[in-house]
Amino acid sequence: MTATDREDEAMRITVLAVPGCANTGLALERVAAALAGRAAEVEVVEVRNGNQALALGMSGSPTILLDGVDPFPSDGGQPSVSCRLYRDADGAASGAPGEDALRAAINAACASGG
Repeated sequence: MTATDREDEAMRITVLAVPGCANTGLALERVAAALAGRAAEVEVVEVRNGNQALALGMSGSPTILLDGVDPFPSDGGQPSVSCRLYRDADGAASGAPGEDALRAAINAACASGG
């Protein structure tokens, strides 16, 4: 695959969330802001049980995957259908990664060809 092929291929962003997760909307808003117009396929996948969480790699709701990879893995995080909290650079907790953290993760994934 050439660099041009990668540029033409849109990143796939998957938001894994339990039905009715209060932070799904926040996660989608921050993903859109971090993309800043960059092409990407964004989808929400509802995860209803622990078996699905295990199969999909969901470490709490919402989990954001960039081309199938969680850019914010938690130490010892087990697949689960529980709520997930993210910490920003200042240590404050939020229900979704910050826009700057998402932008950095997206840029890193694109730079690595992922």
